[in-house]
Amino acid sequence: MQQTVIIKNMVCPRCIAAVRQVFIDLGLPIFSISLGTVNTSEILSPSLKKQLKENLDSLGFELLDDKQAQLVNSIKSLIIEEIHYQDKVPTVNFSTLLSEKLHYDYAHLSRLFSSVEGRTIEKFIIFQKVERVKELLTYKEMTLLEISYQMNYSSSAHLS
Repeated sequence: MQQTVIIKNMVCPRCIAAVRQVFIDLGLPIFSISLGTVNTSEILSPSLKKQLKENLDSLGFELLDDKQAQLVNSIKSLIIEEIHYQDKVPTVNFSTLLSEKLHYDYAHLSRLFSSVEGRTIEKFIIFQKVERVKELLTYKEMTLLEISYQMNYSSSAHLS
């Protein structure tokens, strides 16, 4: 039997490695791990869950039990993964992607996200795109035109 554990603040491959190590240190088998989610084949006892929470907290992560917080975290993880870790230009818009992956109507996801985060999904997407563009400008040898294409903007002027 699998148990899905939702973890807040996992935003990069190093976060995945750090969380994986926490699970290994506690002797918890990992079935799969991705941004914000760990599937383990062991059901967590209350004492093991408490230890996991403490170990994750010490690294700046948070174990999420609330269903709404878990859904918001899933929204954020999908957006971050799509913007920061996909090499291809997206073929669908974010509203479609989120609805299909999370199996909820986008209007519901949008209202929930705004109520929990205090900002819209669109503002979160724009913030993540700006961060990615800054990263590409700093570390890659790409022109502004190439970056605008990769980030799915119609032109470098639109990106600017």
